[in-house]
Amino acid sequence: MACLRPKSSAQKGIRWMRLSHGSSASSASFDDPNLVSVGGLAPVAALAQSCRLADLVADKLTLKATGGVNAQVKVPALVAGMVAGADSIADMDLLRHGGMDRLFAGIRAPSTLGTFLRSFTFGHVRQLDSIATAFLTGLAQAAPLLPGVDSVAFLDLDDTMRETHGYAKQGAGYGYNKIKGLNALIATISTPIAAPVIGAARLRKGAVKSARGAGTLLTESLGTARACGAGGPDRRGLVLVRGDSAFYCHDVIATARRGGARFSITARMDAAVTKAIAAIAEDAWTAIRYPQAVWDEQEQCWISDAEVAEIEFTAFTSRRKADHITARLIVRRVRRLNPASVPAGQSELFAAYRHHAVFTDSPQPMLAAETTHRQHAVIEQVHADLKAGPLAHLPSGSFAANSAWLALAAMAFNLTRAAGALASTFHARATTGTIRAQLINVPARIARSARRLRLHLPERWPWQTAWTQLFDATLGPPTAA
Repeated sequence: MACLRPKSSAQKGIRWMRLSHGSSASSASFDDPNLVSVGGLAPVAALAQSCRLADLVADKLTLKATGGVNAQVKVPALVAGMVAGADSIADMDLLRHGGMDRLFAGIRAPSTLGTFLRSFTFGHVRQLDSIATAFLTGLAQAAPLLPGVDSVAFLDLDDTMRETHGYAKQGAGYGYNKIKGLNALIATISTPIAAPVIGAARLRKGAVKSARGAGTLLTESLGTARACGAGGPDRRGLVLVRGDSAFYCHDVIATARRGGARFSITARMDAAVTKAIAAIAEDAWTAIRYPQAVWDEQEQCWISDAEVAEIEFTAFTSRRKADHITARLIVRRVRRLNPASVPAGQSELFAAYRHHAVFTDSPQPMLAAETTHRQHAVIEQVHADLKAGPLAHLPSGSFAANSAWLALAAMAFNLTRAAGALASTFHARATTGTIRAQLINVPARIARSARRLRLHLPERWPWQTAWTQLFDATLGPPTAA
């Protein structure tokens, strides 16, 4: 931060941040009981309280084991710690510094919260999932979390590996990316103008296929999306389920249809899909140019020119006839840069082009449907946000405790998103790390005046307007009738 070196001639024009020359000596002491480092946690906790998080826990969670008492206090404390940046049980001590006990009630020690998490069983984790669903519904009503969800809603499925170390983690194993850890299956809900929130999340063993249990998770997340207004009251709005080729299976697509949703799933290049692509007439291809280059995994390069065509296709014909599903196969092809990379046994057509097929019943025109499908990548930002926050670690050796941790992380993620939506249009789409840095982790000094607490925050804080808007929406005086 400070640089006291003399500037060389090559460094002219560079501004250096220097320590003040007002004193020849400096000292520091941790002795102020009225300071907190997370002043933005006050309006965020008020938002959680207004959405009845503690009441939902008291109503739904039946944890009676030793250490499971006062769950309606411990769950909000864990969520608050994650919102503030805690990524392990020990980090929950962040809630106990300075004047935090004056600002919040019900703060618990990390050891107490760790014992609480280790008392969970699978059934209690499912109760916590139910709480997360109801909590998200409340947040969607309290904040402009999913604008336009009644017209168009996207439900994205994907899984991610969370690396673990050592031999004490229950369920740890080597997954599809050869990394040892646990697997988190996540479904997000978003709109064309709203950042994604987590509709459902499930922790699984590391050595598991991506699509295992995806149908059940999709059913739950579709119910959550409907409760948040997806499709509108008459269900005439578009709800589109998107996924990569790992979720190209009958269970996922049939579940989407039963839930009244459309689907857009990357098709695996099996024999049936290859045959359908070969049947596309040469004059059916439409040339397109991407405004922004698209990363191609196979060639490991950026592409901006391609061709798109579509053909009717019936999938899952190896199953009984009632399970056959007929829809559109939208195919994007890009000319190969390396003919040596052609898979063995494929025809001359596949030697000249690489093909990417999407199986969909989307009502959108072909080019719009293809573009919409590629936007499925938005879920990768959710994975990155979680891994830069609560999922930086899976803190327990107990699989059930880590499953509960994931459910709590989803609640913290959605709560942070709702706070951003109340603060400003920029923060409504910002990453959770940005929201945390600009709105949550704001130092404040607590003062009391007329029997009311008052927070004194840094002068000229760059995001003062957004912070004040969040504060007024959650803790400010009620709006005049």
